[in-house]
Amino acid sequence: MTVVPRLVLSAPSSGHGKNALAIGLLAAFADRGLDVAGFKIGPDQVDAAYLGLASGRPGRTLDPRLVGTERVAPLLLHGAHGTDLAVVQGSMGLYDSLTGRSETESTAAVATVLRSPVVLVVDVAAMGQSVAALVHGFRAYDEQLWIGGVILNRVASTRHEQLLREALDDIGVPVYGALRRQDLPSVLPSRRHGVLPVLEGAGEATRAVRRLGEAVTATVDLERLLGLARSAPALGMPQWSPQSGDETDRGRPAGGDGPVVALLGGPGGSFSHAETAELLRAAGAQVRTLDPFADEVLPVDTRALVVGGALPESYAERLSANRRLCIAVAELARAGRPVVAEGAGLLWLARELDGLPMCGVLDAVGSMRDGLVIGYREATAQGDSVVAAGGEVVTGHKEHRAVLTPRGGQRPAWSWPGGVPEGFIWRGVHASQLVPHWAAYPQIATRLVAAAVAEPATALVGVGGGGPAGPAGVAAGEPAGVVASDPVGRSSN
Repeated sequence: MTVVPRLVLSAPSSGHGKNALAIGLLAAFADRGLDVAGFKIGPDQVDAAYLGLASGRPGRTLDPRLVGTERVAPLLLHGAHGTDLAVVQGSMGLYDSLTGRSETESTAAVATVLRSPVVLVVDVAAMGQSVAALVHGFRAYDEQLWIGGVILNRVASTRHEQLLREALDDIGVPVYGALRRQDLPSVLPSRRHGVLPVLEGAGEATRAVRRLGEAVTATVDLERLLGLARSAPALGMPQWSPQSGDETDRGRPAGGDGPVVALLGGPGGSFSHAETAELLRAAGAQVRTLDPFADEVLPVDTRALVVGGALPESYAERLSANRRLCIAVAELARAGRPVVAEGAGLLWLARELDGLPMCGVLDAVGSMRDGLVIGYREATAQGDSVVAAGGEVVTGHKEHRAVLTPRGGQRPAWSWPGGVPEGFIWRGVHASQLVPHWAAYPQIATRLVAAAVAEPATALVGVGGGGPAGPAGVAAGEPAGVVASDPVGRSSN
């Protein structure tokens, strides 16, 4: 039995301030000397990155759709191992989910799986005694859910706070803190910067986290809240491990140092989920960070490259300006070495993005659009690659504004219902805007390390036994892929 003190922070809906409160709580507890861990429910790696900055250890996502409900608690136990407190930030409203599957994918569902008390953050700016009816309704809606109390946000005055506390006391709901309207200013960097301010250690991000921690320290009863977290019962399952399972063991090189795998990121982490690097190391790789904005060459002896899905789309100019690294990446791909690109990493491998030259690995052109493509996809692999064997089904998430023309190569990566095939398989390259969570598919790390160990000619064949890939990229002296129009809509992407 493993006991991890834990809280799930949720709200009646988006916009109540739970993101700022979660970051502030982690920063406040860390400042008091506690070892803390932060988690985000859902696929949002940006929120997870700031939770990690506040806690001083990698922030992680807990997404039942991407990793399976059965892995949620083990992943929390893994990420919070040895800590004094885990804070789990919910998504949307307590009973909401992105897909409408509230019984399995909502914050409430995750809190139930985690056997964790829930603290509701309630924006009370336009509310009086009705706060009691609201909270009572949330508590009564699911009697199995443990709502341990509330934190009031945007309180107008001392009198207003007293009225709210009295109303909630009447229904027996503890109040752990009350923040005035000015206490949680909008200090976090714009989301268009993605995770980059965290990875680069930007002063703006650090100051924002510190400011939120100070606000929480001044307004929230941290001792009582910690007592609630410590009342969470033990979770009767083993923690997730990147070294568990036969798949990982089969991918480990025999003896000696493993191959160097470059993982795109910065001083503060990578653009991939934290578990990606852990799985690669467990499979025998030496993981080296590659900063696409500062490094002009690949790490010494690089035999594979992973570009994670959290690479921001909005940094095309800086990516394009690093021509030496773009050339090095193209040479690695042409040599048949494994290159896995997810999310905006696909755009970085393209010929150009909005007229700016990129790596030129893929014979495709990217362009930014106004609309946002977002959602989960149940994708079927269209061919053998380092990521999946042909016919294998993987659940991933897409969130992007930029689109690629064509959206798929002569050997596309994936297909899913309602859309035409997407992505590129070429030599050792697997590139797609779909982002799976490797904790659900540890065999990806195994395949990639095995391909990195193999000679390039072997890597060309593909792990699943398929023949050499047809040309789908721009490479010196090779035919280009087919370029076609790419009608884009939410349903087809």
